[in-house]
Formats: sequence, structure tokens, C-alpha cells
Amino acid sequence: MLASGPKATPQATAALATALRSAALMMAGSAQDFDPLLERIGDAQVVLIGEASHGTHEFYELRAQITQRLIEEKGFTAVAVEADWPDAYRVNRYVRGEADDAGANAALGGFQRFPTWMWRNTEVLGFVDWLRQYNGRNAQDGKVGFYGLDLYSLHSSVQAVLDYLQETDPAAAQRARHRYSCFDHYGEDPQAYGYAASFGLGETCEDEVIEQLRELSRRAAMSGNTDEELFFAEQNARLVANAEAYYRSMFRGRDESWNLRDTHMMETLQTLMKRSDGGRPAKIVVWAHNSHLGDARATEMGQRGELNLGQLARQQYRDRAVLVGFSTYEGTVTAASNWDEPAQKKRVRPGLAGSYESLFHEVGVPAFQLRLDAAPAELATPRLQRAIGVIYRPETERMSHYFHTSVTQQFDWMIHIDTTRALEPLEPGKRWTSTEPPETFPSGL
Repeated sequence: MLASGPKATPQATAALATALRSAALMMAGSAQDFDPLLERIGDAQVVLIGEASHGTHEFYELRAQITQRLIEEKGFTAVAVEADWPDAYRVNRYVRGEADDAGANAALGGFQRFPTWMWRNTEVLGFVDWLRQYNGRNAQDGKVGFYGLDLYSLHSSVQAVLDYLQETDPAAAQRARHRYSCFDHYGEDPQAYGYAASFGLGETCEDEVIEQLRELSRRAAMSGNTDEELFFAEQNARLVANAEAYYRSMFRGRDESWNLRDTHMMETLQTLMKRSDGGRPAKIVVWAHNSHLGDARATEMGQRGELNLGQLARQQYRDRAVLVGFSTYEGTVTAASNWDEPAQKKRVRPGLAGSYESLFHEVGVPAFQLRLDAAPAELATPRLQRAIGVIYRPETERMSHYFHTSVTQQFDWMIHIDTTRALEPLEPGKRWTSTEPPETFPSGL
């Protein structure tokens, strides 16, 4: 297991914080803050921009600002996000001027699955509006797309395949309906299918979903891969095949299901990289959690057999991929206490002693960036790093949200905002807008 080195003395920590202050690129809240990052990105084709939580305003805000500059100044052609393919593709149609949605809020309406605030929030709304306007002004140069990388949308992707085939080839739709009917016994609960298939309580759909993907892939190849609606349907069929394997793997251990999920994300990214609009080579910005985008080989995750999208992107694209992470010391966050529960505005505890968050707090400035290949060598020593997803449980924070990493190997660039605030959902609800808990929650100390 990746573990930290000998416990640093207060004097050593203070000396490292001083060295980091000298190396840090201070942020003043201006458009020029990210000039050094764009210089570091150079001619990279894939830029993966993380987040230390799924509910922090500054992570979404700054990620959108960086992405806008990459599109305007570096010619990036697509944004690929940790979201389901059908829901994100509705946004893609909207930003490309190909949808009937009346506005960005309506275009984001497909995001109904928990956690809705992850994509239905004010920062994403503003970015989607900006991207539609940008595409409208620059249509002659090719339009920038918006795509989903994740694989949770098994049933909506099945329906998307059937809808496409019913319109274009009713006989093929009938074959697809027969193949996908093997899921019918489990209703809308893919985990129930995964449980039954894993323990021999029902037939698997593996052969059927693979055959359906093959049929659509053959059709796409014959069309020259130029039909956008066929591309959408083929990707949905690929998602169904990978999601079927994912749900079967859930009951065989976390590592296998995690690896299947991130491998699917990489497969989708590679598919998007092979496409171009207006003859331009594809250049893609990826938005996802730090745990997906920081190279797993530099983390406790990798030591126990997990891989992730950041690792796969580095292996595939080498110096043409740049990995950017975020961190925060304290503040508030939008998260739930348990899966499928309403969003709450929660207080983020100060970073634990011995963590990167605590070390970056000791630098003593409110916001800064680090070019990690030029950072002090002592920063490579593994430390704790916090990861807040859609669930945040401060009462079990060390066990639930921290793991060891070597940040200089995990990312190419780090952005630290010392105090951050909760992301604002488009439908905040009473529990999000209620009074924040006191500083001492939950221990009362």
C-alpha cells in the first residue's frame, strides 16, 4: 500500500510550505491567471481537469474558465464529462444549434438521475449558454461538442438504440428489441440484473448486447462513420454492452467494477478523438473527479489494483495529455449524506494534519497554482489527499474521504483554493438552502 514517509516535523513542514510559496503561481482572479497553465498545455490534445468534490463552486467555475480559453485560443473541439451519454448528448445537440430546447436549462433537463446537481447547477448552465453562443459565432470553423463518458444509463441507452432503429430500420429495431428483452425481468433496476447474473439466478444478457453492438458497428462502418445520429446510436449500444458487464462485476469486488467504468470512459474518449468537425484534429477537454483523472499509479488506488482514466490517457497520449487537479482546505460543499438523498449544503472540515490540503493551507495564500514538475522534490513524498464525491460524511472523514497519493506523479498541475463554497443546484431545495451546521458539527467539540 502507498503510505506516507516518516512523519514530518513541524520545522520540515514549515520549510516545505515556504518553498511552495516561492514556487506557487499566485491567483488574483484575473483572466491572466491561467496564462502559465496554457503555456504548459502547449500543443497537448487532451487536457483532463479534475475536481476534489462534485459540489464545489470554484472547481466548476475555474474549470469552465480554463476550458473557454482552450476552445478560443487552442482550438479544442469538444468537452467530455463524467456524465451519461444520452443526457450529455441532449446538451450537445443544443450547443450545436440542433435541438428544440428553449434554453440551456431545458437542455440540461435530461439529468434526472441522482445526483442531479452535478450537472444541473448554475456554473454548468452558464458554460452551456456560453458554448452555444460560441458555436453560433464560429460555425464556419466547426462546432465544439459536449459529450458524456459515463455508463450508468443502461435503460435510457437501450431506448435510444430502439428509437433510432425504429425510425431508420424497423426490422433491425425488432431484432434489437428481442435482444434487449433479456433485461425485462429486472424492470428499471440494473443492479438487480447484476446480482442475478453474478450469482446464477438468471441468464446474462452478455451475448445479446455484444451482438447488438456488432450490428450497429457494421452499419456505421458501411456508412463511412459520417452519420451523426448513427454515431449516437452506436455509442449507446457500446454503453449498454459495457454497462451490462459493469453491473455484473459490481458483486465481484470494487476494483473490477471501477476498472470497467474507467476503461469505458477511455474507450469513449478514444472514439471521440477519432472524430473531427470541419476537418480539424480532435482536441478534447475532460471534466471529471480527481479520482478519475489523477494517474492511479501514483495513488493508494493503483496499489490495490485500480486503474483510471488519467492513467490510461497518459499511457495512450503521453506528453499530449495534461492532467490538472484541484484541492481545497475548508469551506462548504453540496453533497448528500447517503445515496439518492437530497442535496445538502455541508461544511467541509479543515484538511487533516499530514494531508496535502493542510500543507497547502500552510502556504498562507488564498489561491495558487503549482507546476508540479517544477515543485520542490519533497512534495513527492506521499501524503493524505481528500476526495469528496456526491456523498460527504464528515463524521467518518478519514476513513471515507482520504487516501495516500504522491501528487507530483498524480497530476501535472495543481490548483489550490483555500476556502471554497458550495455549488448552487438549479433546484436547490430546502435542505440545500437551510442554515449551515456549526463549525463543530458533527462531534460537538
